[in-house]
Amino acid sequence: MSDNLTRSLPPHTVRTVAGTTVVTPTGEIDLATAVPLTALLDSLTRGAHPDLVVDLTSVSFIDCAGLGALCRARNRVLDRAGRLRLVADGDSFSRVVRAAGLGGVFEMQPRLSDALPSPVVI
Repeated sequence: MSDNLTRSLPPHTVRTVAGTTVVTPTGEIDLATAVPLTALLDSLTRGAHPDLVVDLTSVSFIDCAGLGALCRARNRVLDRAGRLRLVADGDSFSRVVRAAGLGGVFEMQPRLSDALPSPVVI
């Protein structure tokens, strides 16, 4: 049996910084971990005008299920006149997004401080 099916799911931290909800998933976002992440993002995008940042700097891998969770969150945020930013350092996540045909779909920032309202210092 695959290790992916028996491993424990990584925690996702949630905090509020200057009125913005920051979600920080860790490890891999794949078929097994995308389900709880989707549920979390759904709960955070229930209300009007959600302001959400997903900090992906601690994510080592993301597959199509993970991208699906992020797309769903984006659609829910836009439907509720909110804002979603993704934080990803380096080019690997950007390459995955472009390869999936999602280039330009997400508002992306290289650092968490860039995604938060000014003058927040992390």
